[in-house]
Amino acid sequence: MSEETYGISEIVGTSKTSVDDAIRTAIAKAGENRRHIRWFEVTQVRGHVEDQQVAHFQVSLKLGYTLED
Repeated sequence: MSEETYGISEIVGTSKTSVDDAIRTAIAKAGENRRHIRWFEVTQVRGHVEDQQVAHFQVSLKLGYTLED
């Protein structure tokens, strides 16, 4: 196995639907300008409430990506 060096970015994804959707949407968007994403870690889950209902899910993520040689 070759040795790798990783960078880490922190992002926040949001969704009106679910935590899962917030994660997937955030990773897809990050992949548009960050190459070689290898892993993610959920660091926080929050939400926004309106009229006693969940209006938005907010998920903070750390993304790990390999650095190019």
